[in-house]
Amino acid sequence: MCGIFAYLNFQTPQQRNEIIKKLLSGLKRLEYRGYDSAGIAIDNHVFKETGKVINVESKIESELFSVTEDETLNTHLGIAHTRWATHGKPCPENSHPHHSNSDHEFLVVHNGIITNYAALKVFLKKEDKEGKFSTFDSETDTEVVAKLIQYFYEKSLREGREASFEVLVAETVSLLEGAYALIFKSKHFPGQAVATRKGSPLLVGVKKDETVESRPELKKKQNSVKVRDMDARRSSDQTLGSPVEYYFASDMSAVIEYTKRIIFLEDNDIFVVDKHGEMHIYNKLGLGAEREVEHIEMELGAIMKGGYEYFMEKEIMEQPTSVVNTMRGRINFEDKTVKLGGLMSKIRDIKRCRRIIIIACGTSYHSGLATRQIIEELTELPVMVELASDFLDRECPVFRDDVAIFISQSGETADTLMALRYCKKNGALVLGITNVVGSTICRETDCGVHVNAGPEIGVASTKATPVNSSVYSCSLW
Repeated sequence: MCGIFAYLNFQTPQQRNEIIKKLLSGLKRLEYRGYDSAGIAIDNHVFKETGKVINVESKIESELFSVTEDETLNTHLGIAHTRWATHGKPCPENSHPHHSNSDHEFLVVHNGIITNYAALKVFLKKEDKEGKFSTFDSETDTEVVAKLIQYFYEKSLREGREASFEVLVAETVSLLEGAYALIFKSKHFPGQAVATRKGSPLLVGVKKDETVESRPELKKKQNSVKVRDMDARRSSDQTLGSPVEYYFASDMSAVIEYTKRIIFLEDNDIFVVDKHGEMHIYNKLGLGAEREVEHIEMELGAIMKGGYEYFMEKEIMEQPTSVVNTMRGRINFEDKTVKLGGLMSKIRDIKRCRRIIIIACGTSYHSGLATRQIIEELTELPVMVELASDFLDRECPVFRDDVAIFISQSGETADTLMALRYCKKNGALVLGITNVVGSTICRETDCGVHVNAGPEIGVASTKATPVNSSVYSCSLW
């Protein structure tokens, strides 16, 4: 369960030690995900260590003699990562960020698995005539990504074209297979960032100057990301944008401390912060894509332990409150009615269905099992409860008069997402029950219900009871 965090301050002066503290703080917010090593990259310096984030912090303190700690950086990108070993043992060499060469021309952090990394290694060795990008220092799949973007950079120079950062990233990810969330940093594109995802969650927090936020005519322009194609000439080539800070993360808990304005990236999005501090999003074809900047209401206290020793202990004790929050405003006990606003637009289609299929993984699957009987009794419809992976392996028949309900606390469960797309492709009405606003399942379903049970930080599920309430409410409706 790797964690990604990055911070870009554009025309927002920050001392180097302040940037380091933010990067370390972001990683500490992600510690609950489980990991065996961590690392950060700031300027041209990379610090990596096995064990806890505090070990990286100690390494930075011991090696910072070569860096001016209190130097002020007006524009800078720092990237950070916590790694759970999948390829290679836990060690500094296998930790992220990974570099393209000893000069750190390109650096990358990665969440996910590149399934064709071995084939890409063969490709790079075949293409490398000068030994610039075919020597590997780690056992990981991620290092191939760093070498690959170096290859495309060298190729663009040989061809006499000045490829932009986003074009290099687009060329790189076009060869990748598997799941990934990636953030790139390069000394050739200082102060710029490129992030992309496919199958792994990634979001961007945006923090603008308060004077800009308070002006309606400017705030309106911040409701969505500009749409431009990669090859379009930008009108602002001669001017710098206004001061802005960008926070990249694999989980909202690492960002909410700094800003509540969040952009949730979708599969194959390429998010770019250019040299003018402007943000753009492209799809895999290089065409402009528009994404809403959402305002998240979550408070910092919701992701703190409070007086508890463990997050899991806290969340277990919060379960009664979570169940009440799930039902609040939806169930009227006086007239025994239920109203789920997220289903209103599709309620007629739902009532016309001939079969209900509940699809989930793990604890969410057991939530479906726990409520199957009551749904069948109340709807008088056949209800199937399926493990997402098994459902996909069997290629279960799905029809246009089916309603498929997908349950996922995070809204990012990979097998559940694949099953969702399978059902949608076959014409079924897809309904989501999730706990994370803006998650992929939220965006890709036709309608759905937010559990509103509060963030789940503990790895072992503590939100199954509120999920049961939501599924039960769906059946009552």
